[in-house]
Amino acid sequence: MTVGTLPIWSKTFSYAIRSLCFLHIIHMYAYEFTETRGESMLPTLSATNDYVHVLKNFQNGRGIKMGDCIVALKPTDPNHRICKRVTGMPGDLVLVDPSTIVNYVGDVLVDEERFGTYIKVPEGHVWVTGDNLSHSLDSRTYNALPMGLIMGKIVAANNFDKPFWDGSIRNIWGFKWINNTFLDVQAKSN
Repeated sequence: MTVGTLPIWSKTFSYAIRSLCFLHIIHMYAYEFTETRGESMLPTLSATNDYVHVLKNFQNGRGIKMGDCIVALKPTDPNHRICKRVTGMPGDLVLVDPSTIVNYVGDVLVDEERFGTYIKVPEGHVWVTGDNLSHSLDSRTYNALPMGLIMGKIVAANNFDKPFWDGSIRNIWGFKWINNTFLDVQAKSN
């Protein structure tokens, strides 16, 4: 069977290719729905079976603010992605490891070198950490993250370990918004 001068399979194939190209463009430049794994973002994201909604218009750090959750390429392995929270913007002075516990053995301070170490975040970089500091490989390990590695901003997540519907239309498959929980103290005081 033919449609016009082309066989029907040719027209179907053409529409399929166009649809795939359209989906590829959306995935690369607008929106991504991707799985996350690991304990570094507990309790914001589950360790397994969480899928995040990523807006790509925040690529390369465009419009990112302190406290936003992002997806980025891992600086030490660009084949892997990381989900972290931005805890330092360019020019900020950040404490390298706020989870360091000051230990005294007798009257001697242990781990003195790391405690109290600050770094100024270079221009074009951000400081990122996981919400679960004790189980996160982040800027404390690989230093400030170049903004060019940021793939997008996480705006929501679905936890597929939850039932499809729990009686609330707002909670289908464990849907939740990912909010920026950082407070702007300067804005509040004005």
